[in-house]
Formats: sequence, C-alpha cells, structure tokens
Amino acid sequence: MAQKLLLLLCLFSGLHARSRKVEDDEYEDSSSNQKWVLAPKSQDTDVTLILNKLLREYDKKLRPDIGIKPTVIDVDIYVNSIGPVSSINMEYQIDIFFAQTWTDSRLRFNSTMKILTLNSNMVGLIWIPDTIFRNSKTAEAHWITTPNQLLRIWNDGKILYTLRLTINAECQLQLHNFPMDEHSCPLTFSSYGYPKEEMIYRWRKNSVEAADQKSWRLYQFDFMGLRNTTEILTTSAGDYVVMTIYFELSRRMGYFTIQTYIPCILTVVLSWVSFWIKKDATPARTALGITTVLTMTTLSTIARKSLPRVSYVTAMDLFVTVCFLFVFAALMEYATLNYYSSCRKPPVTKKKTSLLHPDSSKWIPERLSLQTPSVCIAFQNYSLLDMHPPPPAMITLNNSVYWQEFEDSCVYECLDGKDCQSFFCCYEESTLL
Repeated sequence: MAQKLLLLLCLFSGLHARSRKVEDDEYEDSSSNQKWVLAPKSQDTDVTLILNKLLREYDKKLRPDIGIKPTVIDVDIYVNSIGPVSSINMEYQIDIFFAQTWTDSRLRFNSTMKILTLNSNMVGLIWIPDTIFRNSKTAEAHWITTPNQLLRIWNDGKILYTLRLTINAECQLQLHNFPMDEHSCPLTFSSYGYPKEEMIYRWRKNSVEAADQKSWRLYQFDFMGLRNTTEILTTSAGDYVVMTIYFELSRRMGYFTIQTYIPCILTVVLSWVSFWIKKDATPARTALGITTVLTMTTLSTIARKSLPRVSYVTAMDLFVTVCFLFVFAALMEYATLNYYSSCRKPPVTKKKTSLLHPDSSKWIPERLSLQTPSVCIAFQNYSLLDMHPPPPAMITLNNSVYWQEFEDSCVYECLDGKDCQSFFCCYEESTLL
C-alpha cells in the first residue's frame, strides 16, 4: 500500500513539472513574438541617426537640384467631396487630399529601411513646393486632432507630401440657360514663385480620383465628370506651369419646377377664368385680373432671389416675362371690352325746354315746374328757329309771379347752398314734373 502511494506521488510530481515546462515554453514563444512585433531599439537608433545625418547640412531654403535642372513635381488629387455650389456668390466648396511627389537628392540614405514614414513635425525641416490655388477665395487646412499632413522619404531621395484641404474656389457661372445650365468649375494651382525653368508640374497616370458621391452636397447639381489640363501662363514675372481640374456640373430642374414653373403656369390659367365671367360683373373680373398680375410680380421677384444680379436675360426671366404678358393681356382684354361696350349704348334724348316770355307769340305754352326747397320755376319750350336770346325766367315766390333775371341770392336759394351760379346748373339739378 505504501509503495502504491509512493508511485502515485512520483507520477503526480512528474506531470506537474512537465506542465510548468510547457507553460515556460509558451511564455518564451509569446515573448519572442512580442519582440518581433515591436521595432528593435537598435532600429530606432538607426532611424534617428539617419535623420540627424540628413538634416545636418540640409538647407531648406534651396530647392532640389538648384542651378542644375528644374524640379519636377508629380501631382495627385483625391476628391473627398464637392459642394455646396453658390450661384449668388459664384463659388463652390471642395474637400481634397492633395499629394505632391518630387525627388531631393540631398535626402538619400543607405539603410535596411527603404521608406521613412514621418509626421507633420518633419515638414518644416525640409524644402516643400510653394504651391498655391489661383482661383481660391478661402482655403483651410485640417488640424484636428493633429495636422492632417503626411511625409514619406524613400532611400533614393523621393519624397511624398500630402495634406487635406477645404477650398472655396471661384466658379464663373454662365446663367443664360438657367435653370437648364451646365458648368465647368475649375480648380487651378501652380507655383507662386518658381517659373517653368525652375519648377515643372505634371499629372501622374490616374492622378485625379473621386470618392463616393453619396456624401457630396450637390443639392441642385449632378456631377457629370472631370478633366484635367496643363497650361503655360505668361506673366511679367515669367512663364508658369498652371494645372487645372474641371468639374462638370449639370443643374437639376426639380426645385425650380416646383417653386416657379408650376405656380406661373397655374396663375396664367387662373387669369383665363375671367373669360367665362359675364362682362357686366365688373368687380369680379377686375379683382381677378389685378390679383393675378400681382401674383406674377411676386413670383418673378422670388425667382430672381436665387440668382446674382446679372445684366443679361436668363431662360427663367424669359419664361416669367411671357407668363406676365399673358396675365396682363387678360386684364387689358376686359378693359377694352368694357370700353367699347359702353360706347355702343344708344344716347339718352332729353326734351329741350325754354322759359316763358309774355311778349313773345312764338312760344308754345307749356307748364313746367322745377321743385326746390323754396323756389318754383316755370318753363316753356324754346323754338330752335327763333334766334332771339332766351327770355328771362318767371319766378313764383310767396304766391307772387315775377319776370326778372336770376340773381345770386335766387340761385343759392334754388340750389340749397350749392356753389353754382348758372341757369343750366340750376336746371339740371331740378326735378321735372
């Protein structure tokens, strides 16, 4: 029994020792793997020595190969997003990753590492191109959480420098066909101080790429494509290589169809309703015509607010003007109809009367009475063949008859305070019995 216990203890101790050995081996393997993932300290020292050696006699104020040959800058652009496009300010916003590649023979090094990937702290220690965007109004480099810059140096002296920019660039929109217009918005860049004898820009193959358009803010436009060009700009300071990217944009008509075209068409149709209203209904037809004219004026003003104050006529201006003429013509049609209808009415004939004179035998006696608050005047017909002047009036006042000319006091009493001093005025204001 004791021998069996002793044998079990030996087996247990052997298994325990073996398990510890396995764990130690696994720990050593994991430690060796961890050392392989992390860079050796000697390699860190090697990179530091390389950078110190490269920058020891480096002058960042001088471009590479100065006095020997021009520096060639290869350009790549990755378009992250475009928009919005402002028609009033004639500008658009673009977010890009701008990459420049050149060779600086002063930064060659011999090492097992072929590429040195550095952050933005190294950018200010070497020479970089003085590239500017010629048609930019404002530009902003991204600095959160660190400056969005990348610098890579190859062992043969090739340098890659990239940064992220958001640019508000100028785009001269030609709005003659607005809102059915198409535009080519440029992004132009070149060197600020180095002419083509010292610096040359060139496009690399497939150097311009665009991201997915789902995140773009082209609310009123469709992106049709892009193209890049290279030109030589001649100035008094020399000839410069100018690089340009054109973004082809086409305007969508959905917004303007809802806000302008449909309301204008419906307003014109509404103005034609007056043709089915009777011509005697003057208030209804006049109110409808004036309302539609004012509505068209308001719509034309609203349509112009989305445009800059250009001096030429756009397609929308022409459409709104034609609609306004239709509405105005409908109002003028009723004015013309009303005028000619009133002119064709038969004239109202009035019986001409004259005053009774006791000494004249040519007068046909006819008793007329003009009622006023206090005066009664009698009249008789006056012959048109008699060229004598009309006789004086016969006035019945307080049951007494008088033949005499009108005096001011009689006229004022006849007209009950009205300021009229002629017989005809008194006659027209009276009532014929």
